Amino acid sequence: MGMVAGMALAFAGWFGGFGAFLLVGALGALGWAVGRWIDGGGRAQDVRDLFERGRR
Repeated sequence: MGMVAGMALAFAGWFGGFGAFLLVGALGALGWAVGRWIDGGGRAQDVRDLFERGRR
């Protein structure tokens, strides 16, 4: 999945410029966050757990 995301960012940057690169990156991050939230049942606790796991 990382390679697919990288290729999407590369194509956006090549054909659309830096603004398109940022837009694709932001929308990809938003999609990842929403998908993670939906998989967890939509609980706000899941988001806090995600950031706390990174600190351990």
